[in-house]
Amino acid sequence: MSKKIQAIRGMNDLLPKDSDLWTFVERTIADLFISYGYKNIRTPVVEKTDTFCRAIGQATDIVEKEMYSWNEANGDSLSLRPEGTAGCVRMMIEHNLPREGIQKVFYQGAMFRHERPQKGRYRQFHQAGLEVFGVSDAKVDAELMMMTHSLWQKLGLTNVTLEINTLGSSEARKSFREILVTYFSAHKDRLDEDSLRRLETNPLRILDSKNKDMQSLINEAPKLMEHLDVESAQHFEQFKAYLKSLDIDFVINTRLVRGLDYYNRTVFEWTTNDLGAQGTICAGGRYDGLVEKMGGKPTAAAGLAIGLERLILLMEEQAIAIKTKQISIYIIAPSDDAQLMSMQIASLLHDAIAEVIIYNDMSLASLKSQFKKADKADADFALILGEEELNNGQVSIKPLKSQEPQQTLSLDKAIKYFKDYT
Repeated sequence: MSKKIQAIRGMNDLLPKDSDLWTFVERTIADLFISYGYKNIRTPVVEKTDTFCRAIGQATDIVEKEMYSWNEANGDSLSLRPEGTAGCVRMMIEHNLPREGIQKVFYQGAMFRHERPQKGRYRQFHQAGLEVFGVSDAKVDAELMMMTHSLWQKLGLTNVTLEINTLGSSEARKSFREILVTYFSAHKDRLDEDSLRRLETNPLRILDSKNKDMQSLINEAPKLMEHLDVESAQHFEQFKAYLKSLDIDFVINTRLVRGLDYYNRTVFEWTTNDLGAQGTICAGGRYDGLVEKMGGKPTAAAGLAIGLERLILLMEEQAIAIKTKQISIYIIAPSDDAQLMSMQIASLLHDAIAEVIIYNDMSLASLKSQFKKADKADADFALILGEEELNNGQVSIKPLKSQEPQQTLSLDKAIKYFKDYT
């Protein structure tokens, strides 16, 4: 007997029973982003490895440990995308889009990182991302917060906290790097293996360490907030003023540095205590120097990414029931003649009603069996095509989620009934 084929560890299937929730979340996100004037884009899942090395940074965990990369026959090194911003920036530069004015774009898709799978952290995961190019004012940083805050409300989420920080300019961060290296070098005996490596490559990442034995050392470390350049300090104050005017609560987390090298000034995370260690559901910030670093003209930019798996987990953890405007109709057709008529009726219903789901039974099972299937499908109505209905040119409508009586109507009146219901 051959061995059963299974999915790759950390790469999961979306099962039919979970599709309604995923579809609802993805549609809610897309509709919200579009309502703020953002345009949908799609970039390739595979890019040249150098695209990510230049954008994310050679000294990051993603580039050093987590990318799926390989060499082509022509010598090119290619990688599956571990995040969405680098490909988006490459697209902006290649097509010279910032020349056309401010660019506000969003995307949804799969990302890939070779890391140890655990709840909320997978090797193939999905993100919805927002990117804005051509705006340096803190107003756009605040708009990103306004949109995500609105999204949590639309999804019904609670217990979500906004954490913010500023990394200042690249010059201020470079000076602070030296201060941080001096501080941690004086306490090398208290650093773990990862932090000793980061001390040489990316010392700001030490501040983000989750090692409990190092927390007192990190808490006593110098604060970048105390070494900001004047313009970055003003930008951060303006950002906070916008948030206060929008009644969006926030917490300043001076240890928040993010895991990617391209950030400057504003960084943020939306976090929750309901998911254990993987508590960040949305994160991002400003990356004003990235377009130029990757070969384009100097362009201010900011963005965010929402982890969809974690967002779904949080909705399930908080037992949030999704709400849609759609009605669902299960057509019960227990004979050959009824099956033929059911196809015509399904077509008419789809043409007449925008928000409708039609379950058209194809089993020729008994009425009782088809009603059980209608209940299992969680349909709102059963539309019955029994022998009597067919003989009289009518249909019967039975509400499945209320105590309303079953009624028999002409097809025209049945369609009007469903249209009025929506």
